[in-house]
Amino acid sequence: MATKKIVPKAGAKKTTAKATAKSTKTTAKKTAAKSSTKTKAAAKRTVANAGAKRAAAKKTSATAKAPAKTKSPAKKSTTVTTVKKSGIDFTAEMLKKAKEYQKSLVLPEGNEARTIQAAAKIVSQKIAKQVMLLGDSIEIANIAKSLGVSLTGVDIINPATSSWLDEFGRIYFEMRQGKIDKKTNALEIPDVAAGKAFMQRDFLSFGAMMVHTGKADAMVSGARSSTAALLRAGLKVIGTESKIASSCFVMDMHDSSWGHKGLMIFSDCAVVPEPDAEQLSDIAVAAGKSCNALLGCEPVVALLSFSTKGSGGKLPPVLLVQEAVQKAHAKAPALLLDGEFQADAALIPSVTDTKAPGSPIRGKVNTIIFPNLSAGNIGYKLVQRLAHADAYGPILQGFKKPISDLSRGCSVDDIVVTSAITLVQAGSAQ
Repeated sequence: MATKKIVPKAGAKKTTAKATAKSTKTTAKKTAAKSSTKTKAAAKRTVANAGAKRAAAKKTSATAKAPAKTKSPAKKSTTVTTVKKSGIDFTAEMLKKAKEYQKSLVLPEGNEARTIQAAAKIVSQKIAKQVMLLGDSIEIANIAKSLGVSLTGVDIINPATSSWLDEFGRIYFEMRQGKIDKKTNALEIPDVAAGKAFMQRDFLSFGAMMVHTGKADAMVSGARSSTAALLRAGLKVIGTESKIASSCFVMDMHDSSWGHKGLMIFSDCAVVPEPDAEQLSDIAVAAGKSCNALLGCEPVVALLSFSTKGSGGKLPPVLLVQEAVQKAHAKAPALLLDGEFQADAALIPSVTDTKAPGSPIRGKVNTIIFPNLSAGNIGYKLVQRLAHADAYGPILQGFKKPISDLSRGCSVDDIVVTSAITLVQAGSAQ
């Protein structure tokens, strides 16, 4: 955010001068009113007063022309307000790191126009070592031609005819063997042939299988498909590191006094509505990994509540966060983490000293964990709007391998940046 100067309004000094003139006129009128009640001899004095009034007016006018001699409180408003700028351009940093890692990317929505344009950009800018679009090659080529986009360097893979189809069908059958379809109450995938047929028609699952088997390092979709569809494919095929997948936002405060050079991780703001203590601890550990991968620093994690260190009593929401803190410590002993904290106790050192003296995260917090989705979604949007912060996400976390979701209203550049973030997650996991 650029330094802002509060500039005094033009004409402020002239307004002061006019006020002086008005006051002089008012005094003169009162003098004239008193004089009218006296004798005719006093009339001469009234005329004299009128002359004095004109002389005062001229003096006032002369004063107005000499602003250097006029003392005006408006001068106080020239104070400069300085905001420390973030030391990191997050988007540029993600693009730079992705180019360094050189990982491969699959985009399942291969016949979607923005996705085709983004694939061409990612290849031309060498953000990934390989970009693969899923779909019919002729259809994709025709769309690219109509857009004036060159697909040189982009690989097109048709799940219906892929040489990987038999392998993917078998693996998927083994993954889902014995699972019951809740809608039909029958086996979801009764045999290998059914697994193969599913892979042919479900491009998100085919892409996820590419990531699972190492044929791609990362997957990005959502320009056309729903978040639920992506999560289903990710959960069924790739799986999670612990018991739950979640999300985070990277918040750029444009003020280096917060987090890591103005950047912070907020989690979970998009996926898990009401996490229990086990899930909340998983979210905290996953957010710590996201901080390390995306911000490039050691995570310092605070779990938030309406209570600080038991000040809220033994109410269930307080006990839940306290239990999550204990579980997170057990799962990641090296992770610098503390809670439960009210927001000010987590972020303001003087408040930390009062409410949680001796906390190891004092003045260092760069990762915030909200107790539920309501708090997380409200929290990141308030900071985004009121503090004019940039919010990057939601970024999925907790999967064994990285996949990312897009808004269906995304731009081509949104796809490029999200792809870069996902490729960085893949590279940092090595």
